[in-house]
Amino acid sequence: MLGYHRMFPKIPYGESNFKKIIEEGFVYIDKTDYIPQLEAAGSHIFLLRPRRFGKSLFLSMLEYYYDVARQDEFETLFGKLYIGQHPTKLHNTYPVLFMDFSGIDTDGGHDAIFQRINEKVDTYLLSFLRRYAYPEATQQEIKAKTSPAAKIEHFFDLLEGEKILFLIDEYDHFANSILADDLKLFQKIMGKGGFVRSFYEVLKTATQRGVLDRLFVTGVTPLMLDSMTSGFNIGQNLSLHEDFNEAIGFTEAEVSTLLHPLATHCSLALATLREDARLWYNGYRFNLKADTSVYNANMLLYFVKNFDHKRCEYPEPMLDENIASDYGKIMKLFSIGNRDTNYSVLELLINTGEAQAAQRRKFEFDKGFERDDFISLLAYMGFITLARKTFSGEIFVIPNYAIREFYFHYFKVELERRNQFSIPNHTLRLAVEQLAVNADFQPLITELERALQLLSNRDAMGMDEKHVKVLLLTLLYQTQIYFIHSEREMGHKYPDILLLERNPLKVPFQHLVELKYCKKGKKADLKEGWAAKQQEGIAQVQGYLQLPEVNRLRDLAAWVLVTDGETVEVLRVESSP
Repeated sequence: MLGYHRMFPKIPYGESNFKKIIEEGFVYIDKTDYIPQLEAAGSHIFLLRPRRFGKSLFLSMLEYYYDVARQDEFETLFGKLYIGQHPTKLHNTYPVLFMDFSGIDTDGGHDAIFQRINEKVDTYLLSFLRRYAYPEATQQEIKAKTSPAAKIEHFFDLLEGEKILFLIDEYDHFANSILADDLKLFQKIMGKGGFVRSFYEVLKTATQRGVLDRLFVTGVTPLMLDSMTSGFNIGQNLSLHEDFNEAIGFTEAEVSTLLHPLATHCSLALATLREDARLWYNGYRFNLKADTSVYNANMLLYFVKNFDHKRCEYPEPMLDENIASDYGKIMKLFSIGNRDTNYSVLELLINTGEAQAAQRRKFEFDKGFERDDFISLLAYMGFITLARKTFSGEIFVIPNYAIREFYFHYFKVELERRNQFSIPNHTLRLAVEQLAVNADFQPLITELERALQLLSNRDAMGMDEKHVKVLLLTLLYQTQIYFIHSEREMGHKYPDILLLERNPLKVPFQHLVELKYCKKGKKADLKEGWAAKQQEGIAQVQGYLQLPEVNRLRDLAAWVLVTDGETVEVLRVESSP
């Protein structure tokens, strides 16, 4: 078995320590060619990316590159990488101060959060002083200070005449959690007079005195940039800059190197593997002029690490439950500002797949939180991404299938909350299982009718074919049985819904569904209109079934669903002779 595992490279999923990855022979996608570009861009840099994107590993790489205490390790760690062949003058020239603000418990109010952040700052400052052999007395002086700002101010006083590099990871992690729960508390902590603002004001003074020579900060959102840059206004935010679009995350070429061993071992077409990975994990673009979109690095690494080499099957599930849980927590941010406005954006995204807004570079909560702010926040979080530009603003789209699943899971939660009813997931799983195993649509139709009839008048007033389709998709997305396509282009035609087999699951039936909406009216008119809609749907489906792309689908059952917004009738359609 040992020889079997040696056939495949070690995948660094969940690993963010650069030294461990290099020394223990993990695959490393070389991003060191960005070091000269970062140095040329400025001395105080912010680079934001969505969660689980590879930011911590990038920061770890910078730490080992610049740390004066790691000089003897340079050749071992970087010799085979781009920067090892083309080092800059700054390599291994700085004492490095590192701080990571993830994992801070934000329960308990202002004083509890203050104490936890104070302790974290204390820990990192003392670690620096011990590492670079400062006297024990200096450590006691830091401990004696009672606030984060006071601690780091005294720290810089101790370093007077020296130059250091400061790396901050997940600078906004705790702030995002606070904001999702309590906007006023967020403003108190981050705003003028708040202890976080005071902390960053000290950094500005340290740059002016020359002690803080270089600063590199990563995080997810610019929620705190207003708080930070008001006191620290010399930093450069490169997050939306064209030249750094691919600095964090994987390009198509980089993904190919990771997928190639799987394709070779399993005799799979590399193009097929790439296409499936692209649908699930790619699609992020941070500047419209950038040449390419990028993959979420951790999502892709999960896929490669958990690929079933023995059976040549994709992981089940296709997304790590830890990542899913992480994004589920982020969904709390949907409650910031006007919840109805945010819901309308959510509804627009799952109906049309896109939304338009003027993208925010930073957020100013004292001026309110509007629609453009919410859409921009979704983009920074990775729930949508740039697609194109119009005269009135940027167009954002859902980047990939993994994120689309999150939307429909959350949309179900919001539907239930707004209309005060529950759609049991267990019942849905059983209903979709009947569809998959026996081509029996009726159990799912029963759940769809129940949901339609439970919708409040507010939501039912605007009911049309589009809304019914979204509700049906929402029910389908609560299961992991099918790969779901809405209006996928097939031979220049667009079937409403395709339910296709998703590796590694093998299902007896795949499905094509066309939905028709019949407006309510007089009983006689309704009967006539209903029949007309049925015939219209049957003709469309028979046309789809003639397409070569559809004809090639194995064990395909085709359906027409006709509804008036309350009742649903389903017909199975056979190919015309």
